Amino acid sequence: MTEDGQQRAAAEAPPVDATVPHSARVYDYWLGGKDNFAVDRAMGAAMTEAIPTLPAMAKENRRFVHRVARHLVAEQGIRQFLDVGAGIPTRPNLHEVAQSIAPETRVVYVDNDPVVLAHSRALMVSSPQGRSAYLDADLRRPQSILDHPVLTETLDLSRPVALTLIAILMLIADEEDPAGTLRALTEALPSGSYLAITHPTQDFNPEAVGAAVAAARQAGMTLVARSRGEVERFFAGWELVEPGLTPVMAWRPDGQPPADPQAAYYWAGLARKP
Repeated sequence: MTEDGQQRAAAEAPPVDATVPHSARVYDYWLGGKDNFAVDRAMGAAMTEAIPTLPAMAKENRRFVHRVARHLVAEQGIRQFLDVGAGIPTRPNLHEVAQSIAPETRVVYVDNDPVVLAHSRALMVSSPQGRSAYLDADLRRPQSILDHPVLTETLDLSRPVALTLIAILMLIADEEDPAGTLRALTEALPSGSYLAITHPTQDFNPEAVGAAVAAARQAGMTLVARSRGEVERFFAGWELVEPGLTPVMAWRPDGQPPADPQAAYYWAGLARKP
């Protein structure tokens, strides 16, 4: 997208609502960032009261992104990424990891928080050979992502794409049909594409995660923790890559395996489209 296009997008973006917490800003708070409001910090603190290690778990999600990106670029030859629910930039960003291996890699980031849009220029500092772009859209309206000129100008959907959904499907309630929403995106991708998901779960600590979910809902934010079987169904029809669906810390860890892989209450997996 051109610079003028980005400026028009920024001008058309909805105003920031500082009275309602947003997942991207809560994650920013957990990661030690400063792009959050009192309402985000209040909800983040309430959830952390239930699970004191939530900031560490947020960092484990970021580490998973880095490991997945390195695997896909270096070992699978992927050169295109669609990162839905990108969040506020935290370095290294996905495109920085991917382009450090293959500078020609192209990445489209998607989020629906105006604060993330305000930081989109930081997301777009790409290598000269590659491309990095941002579009403002909601996962609940997948066609608005697929039809967006930022995506169609940046990615070639006739070639394999890695779709990353990091701690984002948890924001779609069951009655909103998250599987159908995801299917609309995955059906648009060609054979040889990949799907990476992390998702919070109550499987490892039902009481603590239940309390965190209750705190989020009390603050007006949808948050759904799902079981291993429920997360696995999101990969239906795709071939899970070894080691399959695992606790996020156990997915191809750097160095020694974690002493307690269930210390971060997320399932994580990567799958290939046949």
